[in-house]
Amino acid sequence: MELDDAYANGAYIDDAAAYPARWQAEAHAFRTALGERAEIALPYGPGERHVLDLFHPVGRHEGTAFFIHGGFWRAFDRSSWSHLAGGLIARGWSVAMPSYDLCPEVTIATISRQIAQAVRFVAGRTSGPISITGHSAGGHLSARMTDPALIPADVAARFRTILPISPLSDLRPLLRTSMNADFRMSMADASAESPLLMRDRHDARVAVWVGANERPAFLDQARWLAQAWRVPHVIAPGRHHFDVIDLLQDPGSEMVSTLIAD
Repeated sequence: MELDDAYANGAYIDDAAAYPARWQAEAHAFRTALGERAEIALPYGPGERHVLDLFHPVGRHEGTAFFIHGGFWRAFDRSSWSHLAGGLIARGWSVAMPSYDLCPEVTIATISRQIAQAVRFVAGRTSGPISITGHSAGGHLSARMTDPALIPADVAARFRTILPISPLSDLRPLLRTSMNADFRMSMADASAESPLLMRDRHDARVAVWVGANERPAFLDQARWLAQAWRVPHVIAPGRHHFDVIDLLQDPGSEMVSTLIAD
């Protein structure tokens, strides 16, 4: 299809095939080291994949952050990303990482509703501020959590920062990829699920991040969202689509500091 190459990441990243195994190994080691401070597979809904992991810091709880994984809504689950909670936990924040159903078994709109259910679940069992970040398709889902039709006002009132990383903000171009065989989107579906086109949003602080070495389509998607929402737009030097998220492991990174800043 016309835009398949534009949204292909692995073909343009050195040693791309090694990343999934590396993520899994680092995530497993992180969960093991956390011990009892890791609550694993908490059910937020009725389905097999409607579970999340909740990681806790030592000492005072400052707030709760979400990390929503990517994979074009078609791949991965929560288990590959646990290590990305390291930077936030070191700053006193708990971190929730949900799994969700995947396309083509469900639609992207259904996934948005599932993530909203996970956010409401965690809000009901935690106190303090809530920040939400996500990567790629997860960046899309993090932005969608500003939708008043998905998140009630009392939960949104606790939002500190929404930080989409390399987000897919306009889903209409994806109609011109072979992936739409799994998404099964019409133009109306893609428009309804595009954060770029959202007009009714909760009043939350938002910042958009993307790696400087990402594919032009992802640079465009991030810029479009930042311009449409009139929010800060950070281009991380030297980062590509697979390693821009590594900044979440560093408690001193600008990305982590932005997520938790008052």
